[in-house]
Amino acid sequence: MSLDQVRSIADAVLYEGYLLYPYRASSHKNRSRWQFGVLGPPLATAASFGEEPEMETECLLAPHDGPAAVTVHLRFLQLQVREVRGTDENGTDVPVGQLVVDGVPVLSWDEAVEREVVLAALPLGEATDTVHVVPGGEETEPVTDARGAVVGRIVRRRLPLTLRVRTRAVVDDGYVRLSVAVRNEHPEPVSTKDDAIRSSLIGAHLLLRAHDAAFVSLLEPPAGAAAAAGRCRQRRCWPVLAGPRGSTDTLLGAPIILYDYPEVAEQSPGALFDSTEIDEILTLRVMTMTEEEKAEARATDPRAREIIDRCDGMSPAGLQQLHGLLRDPHPPRPPAPAGPVADVRDLEPAAFDTAGAPWWDPAADASVRPGSDAVVIDGVRVAKDSLVRVHPSRRADAQDLFFAGQVARVTAVLSDVDGGTHIALVLVDDPASDLHDWYGRYFYFAPDELTPLSAEESARHREENRS
Repeated sequence: MSLDQVRSIADAVLYEGYLLYPYRASSHKNRSRWQFGVLGPPLATAASFGEEPEMETECLLAPHDGPAAVTVHLRFLQLQVREVRGTDENGTDVPVGQLVVDGVPVLSWDEAVEREVVLAALPLGEATDTVHVVPGGEETEPVTDARGAVVGRIVRRRLPLTLRVRTRAVVDDGYVRLSVAVRNEHPEPVSTKDDAIRSSLIGAHLLLRAHDAAFVSLLEPPAGAAAAAGRCRQRRCWPVLAGPRGSTDTLLGAPIILYDYPEVAEQSPGALFDSTEIDEILTLRVMTMTEEEKAEARATDPRAREIIDRCDGMSPAGLQQLHGLLRDPHPPRPPAPAGPVADVRDLEPAAFDTAGAPWWDPAADASVRPGSDAVVIDGVRVAKDSLVRVHPSRRADAQDLFFAGQVARVTAVLSDVDGGTHIALVLVDDPASDLHDWYGRYFYFAPDELTPLSAEESARHREENRS
């Protein structure tokens, strides 16, 4: 499998929090950026608010017959200061917050450059410890007006970065437990917040490729690997399987917690950099920005310009696609094979609605009747109007504490699309129970949180309520 198949996920991690809506340099939320995967300089003072310098992940591999190895890809951003310079009234070259050239602002801003350090085919039986230097640099770009006259310049500067990557492996219950640690080795003290972030690795994450070995899921390890998986320790880096579902040769170590085989929604036309963003809402918000606000966003960063232009050019069909997608949790079974049937199970019907109603519509399953359906609890049939005593155990919220030991009346027995059962209740002693029932405002509990009242207790409660 090519790494290109997981780079869209890795890039989303790399740029998470890079720039937040409303994508303008003047926005308060964009004055404190770089929230994820920051490895700060080790000699940073407390006043610089530097991040910890190290991250480490441990993962499990199942070796094949050949000599097992792993390739480590360390990816991160190197901060690049974009300084706009102009001339003062004395003709002296000075840094400025912005230049307005032919009515278009040119802003000073902190950009970033993508970096990747690759350690190829490291044998699992050998520990490694390598130091890598990412050079700094400075480039100058003239700023010209429509007539070609130079009215200023842009200076871009990067500090050099020094980092260390260490790997080691041990055998654990027949598996190989691999540790990969990354540390910022910036050699100089830093005392300001700006200097700390400029000498940091930003959005740092790992892509690991296995050779003659397979990665084991730490979220859902096979039974034989569960104990070894429990001994894996993570520090600011969370490993998950990546790539096509079912593949085991690629692992993503991210600074945010993900699930195995994470995906970018196919409906998303591009990154928005806003953590856990909802594309439709952010796109609509961008569309409401004034032309002045959009101009500032475009001048803030080339990636912000791309977002603004993409949202402005969104077609009605493209916007409709962002509205979301409903997937049937019970897809039809494939048709039975032609020829003689060897097993009656081959003829099990597909899960479909003969009336054509979608799965979430109550009409899709006429056999479901919450008003008359029942569930058996402790050998007792519980249905609408049954009386039960509540014993909350899920602790969904603090209100559960006030339900403990209370008697309630069942208003419906419901099932969800995943096969779970939920009991809708109103409290018998609640003066507003009739009002709640009229509004349909119920409290929901699982069957194992309820105890049916005996016939004698039920009769007594009903008599007390009538009196």
